[in-house]
Amino acid sequence: MTEQELHIYLINNFPQENEKCEWKEFKNLKHTVAGNEGSDIISYISAIANMNGGHLIIGVEDETLDIVGIQDFYNYTTQNIKLKILKLCLNLSSEDFDILEYKTSDTHKTVWIFQIPKHQFRLPVYAHQKCWQRINDSLVEMTQARLDAIITEIRPNEDWTAVVIPDATIEDLDEAAIAKARLEFVKRNPKYKDDEPLWDAKRFLDKAKLTIKGKITRAALILLGKEEAEHFLGSYVKIRWNLKTIDNQDKDFEIFSIPFILSVDEVFKKIRNLKYRYLRDGTLFPDEFLRYDPFTIREPINNAIAHQDYTKGGYINIVEFDDDHLTFSNLGDFLPKSVEDVVLMDTPQENYRNPFLVTAMKELDMIETQGGGIRKMFNFQRQRFFPMPDYDLSNGKVKLTITGKILNEHFVRILIKNPDLKLEDILLLDKVQKQKEISDLEYKYLKKLRFIEGRRPNIYLSSNVIIPTEDENLKGEYIRNKGFDDGYLKKLILEYLRQWNEASRKQLENLLWDKLSDTLDDNSKKNKVMNYLQSLRKEGKIKIDTGKKWRLI
Repeated sequence: MTEQELHIYLINNFPQENEKCEWKEFKNLKHTVAGNEGSDIISYISAIANMNGGHLIIGVEDETLDIVGIQDFYNYTTQNIKLKILKLCLNLSSEDFDILEYKTSDTHKTVWIFQIPKHQFRLPVYAHQKCWQRINDSLVEMTQARLDAIITEIRPNEDWTAVVIPDATIEDLDEAAIAKARLEFVKRNPKYKDDEPLWDAKRFLDKAKLTIKGKITRAALILLGKEEAEHFLGSYVKIRWNLKTIDNQDKDFEIFSIPFILSVDEVFKKIRNLKYRYLRDGTLFPDEFLRYDPFTIREPINNAIAHQDYTKGGYINIVEFDDDHLTFSNLGDFLPKSVEDVVLMDTPQENYRNPFLVTAMKELDMIETQGGGIRKMFNFQRQRFFPMPDYDLSNGKVKLTITGKILNEHFVRILIKNPDLKLEDILLLDKVQKQKEISDLEYKYLKKLRFIEGRRPNIYLSSNVIIPTEDENLKGEYIRNKGFDDGYLKKLILEYLRQWNEASRKQLENLLWDKLSDTLDDNSKKNKVMNYLQSLRKEGKIKIDTGKKWRLI
């Protein structure tokens, strides 16, 4: 093929550098095959293999994929370089490892594409006696978390929770837990409503897929085992709840053991789910609801139980913070392709770390196995105008944060004025309100919708809220030419301080900004807000403290 045709082929098939793909010039192979560690060919092959395999393309310009060609092959061919790399990269599988050569017919340039297989089971690939990995498009020495994930891999037919405990009997199961399991099983499987009362415990446990031919499994002990039977599992199969201050100081904690089917309710009771009051624009009558929908507490706990990597010997952790957010964490990688796949595409998982336990929990109505549970959490947060759930998949664990309050008034207004906004758009807006980095494409998209203002990296959600029109192809910008009366705006300040106890001048400016007449410039609006504050201070209703925060008197 011609150089142009090859360039188009490469762009179509390898469009982006990431954990699975790297572009390199490497015009001279003499010192680049096994040269400087962390920047030579074998280092990249190690890193890509350790990140589930992929491709290394050499003879092309980084970033552009413009073809420069390999100009000095030294003494290498696609065959002998393959043999050398297999010797230098310990544990690299020869199966599926290949090097494809492309020569342009018009400019006679050569490009090599290394097809790199995933590391072998529980065997990381080494180069220069070190393990390497990719983090986005960067090559780094392998983190301990990634190394642990590789060396503790579980084959699809290996399930820690399905193992039968020979010495355990039904006597090691908690009667109250079994009774609870029976109720939940019938709720999930109403077709057995008439039959279930006739089953003895052995028959029920087999039907609920907790036991195997009457033999007690680890899954049965996790969900239904007596606390004193935890020695069959290890003392680490526990749930720890912590209450912490805003600055991460412990205030209280409690540790819950098996049976987890009952412990979930106990943990749920520990979490302070207070009422939240939100004052919408144009009314003094606030909306009132619980900070956390009960589903957004129970679902993460049950998910953590279902997907915990019990072979790593750690607790499941639920941390409650005084500033109105919760974190849930469990050990083990997130097995679906990505959180976005689950949330946006409602994609069910293709595999599970603990399939036996997951199946049993499904039978007991503890989890949903079609991806719907995670999506529901996002939608419950959306209904409250609260920040979207945050997933952190680093350090060999899954950490979920649920926030129980409004972070940004502009985020709220955009959602209220655009009730049909797609969930993927809301996720982008959520990134902006949390001051997370967004791509150039995402920036241009939000800018086109006029949902954001400012220039990168200093971007923020727009105060000029866009509202839908009857024409679905158009969005008219909502411009208020007439401001609210002074008395109403001063009432909003007082209501805000009653709800939040304190506020900076900037926060109060944000509260009132879009309620002031658009005929005023920015300086005039700031002066207007300060006039309201000074007026309320003279009326003896508010004061300013040494930290420059306004408070009620």
